[in-house]
Parts: sequence; C-alpha cells; structure tokens
Amino acid sequence: MPAFLDMGHYAPYVWGSYGVVAGFMLIEVILLITKRKSLVKSLTRLARLNREKGHEAET
Repeated sequence: MPAFLDMGHYAPYVWGSYGVVAGFMLIEVILLITKRKSLVKSLTRLARLNREKGHEAET
C-alpha cells in the first residue's frame, strides 16, 4: 500500500492534481449554491412586485 501511495515518486504531482480537482469541484458547488440563492431571491422579489402591481391595477 505505501508503494501505491508513493506512486514511484510521482505522488506530489498525482495527489496534488487530485487535490486541485477536488478544490475546483468544491468551489463549483459553492458557486452553484450562491447563484441559486441569488436567483431565488430575485424571483421572489419579482413575484412580489408583480403581485403589488396586480393589486394596483385592480383599484
């Protein structure tokens, strides 16, 4: 098992690459979550404005 983890002295490159990819995947998930929250907030605001505008048109 230690020989596998060492990978013929290429371990820093291999495991570093895995770390970079995992980091970017984590950043992507975080960005998707924040984008979704922003979109939901914008849509909620738009729906509220449409409801208010609809009430004004009825009066």
